[in-house]
Amino acid sequence: MSGSETTIASDRRIQPGDFAGMVDALNRLLRLRTTPVAMKLFERRADMEAISRIRRPKAVHTTDQIVGQAARNGWTVGITAEDLVGAQCGVVVGLHPRNEEWLSGKRMTGVWYATADDAAAHQAAMDHVPHGRYTALAVSPLASGRLDPPDICLIYATPAQMILFINGLQWSGYRKLEWGCVGESACADSWGRALATGEPSLSIPCYAERRYGGVMEDELLMALPPHFLPGVIEGMECLAGNGLRYPIPPYGVNNDVRAGMGVSYGD
Repeated sequence: MSGSETTIASDRRIQPGDFAGMVDALNRLLRLRTTPVAMKLFERRADMEAISRIRRPKAVHTTDQIVGQAARNGWTVGITAEDLVGAQCGVVVGLHPRNEEWLSGKRMTGVWYATADDAAAHQAAMDHVPHGRYTALAVSPLASGRLDPPDICLIYATPAQMILFINGLQWSGYRKLEWGCVGESACADSWGRALATGEPSLSIPCYAERRYGGVMEDELLMALPPHFLPGVIEGMECLAGNGLRYPIPPYGVNNDVRAGMGVSYGD
């Protein structure tokens, strides 16, 4: 893991076949509505195409749509740069160079940002996988185990589910978690950052992810390497044992808070 020397949520090795059990645990603890997704980059296109039951696009897509096909349809899908609508998607996952035209952000000027300088500053702020090493990418339902091991997994959850997921992440080896928000192209905040840094990366999915990727309006996205998941699940199990579990029951804004606080936070 790159970044802080402090390990959060126990860096553990995951054995083949563990993913289905971990997804079952996540669904039991959080009642997720959306399929957790595995994502993996490949240096060779042939290795991507050799994945069991891989689908190849027959149309041009955004990466949001490709992720959505795994999360919403349960498909295993592989892509190369030629399958993506443009450089904005390809740069984030390292399949397109971060060239002068891309850095200018000129396609976003006057649409998403007031000036050319604003658009260029947005492009420069985006986390991304360095270009040159990888030629293909695949996504698949995490429980399928077809991308074993994936580089990262993607967890879609409501804010209430997500804060308990984060509480589980911080149960052991605590450290403060900090993220950014580039606004549009928020895939850079989630899978772009997680692939580039190996860090858990939370995002507010952007307009494109919701319009083209099927992300629900109340969903957040956590992208993180799979070795974090056993510790997250263990943390949430411990929290649940303390009565801190999903769904979070409303206590009531007018009630005397002392009884509830005594249970949740101690005397």
